[in-house]
Amino acid sequence: MWFGMMAAMMLPVSVPWVRALISLSDGGGSVRAGTPPAPGSWASVRSGTLFLAGYLSVWLLFSLAAAAVQLGTAAVVPLDRDGPHAGFLLVGAGLYQLSPVKAACLRHCRNPLTYFLTRWRDGPRGALGMGWGHGLYCLGCCWALMALALVLGVMNLLWMAVLAAVVCVENLAPGGAVIGRVAGVGLVVWGVVVWGVG
Repeated sequence: MWFGMMAAMMLPVSVPWVRALISLSDGGGSVRAGTPPAPGSWASVRSGTLFLAGYLSVWLLFSLAAAAVQLGTAAVVPLDRDGPHAGFLLVGAGLYQLSPVKAACLRHCRNPLTYFLTRWRDGPRGALGMGWGHGLYCLGCCWALMALALVLGVMNLLWMAVLAAVVCVENLAPGGAVIGRVAGVGLVVWGVVVWGVG
């Protein structure tokens, strides 16, 4: 359940990365020196698929950890949207949105070309490794927002759509970094209100 939701939320922001990888590849997994591979060529599909496999493996590990936290705390700490623990998570996620670590990871996530030009690795293992490396940055960028599913409900499609929209906007839209910071302030305010009510 967690992994299905994480994959659905994070795949849209990975599309520019796969396109950049394919445009830079010679079709055999090396940086191209001339014309790009034919569209739809097996080598291009393989490189893109391996990159996505590395990327999604990071989110699979996050999903396993989140599910373990959810199962492990369910009987001890009620994680509902209106409880004091929800306020703590909301404030924490909001503060992380405003942190320098978040800003550094977001800069990476908004610049696929820079990443590929500085960290390119040839071949299938290279594509898998680059996907894993990008996935770690993406996790650093989005883990706090994704952790909010603990209190908002991982199967609450409305809240997951809102979180996915925030992630997409801050990763892909002009001025996305500013919008992400505004979302962070909103989360802090929401968390303080939940604390006050709880």
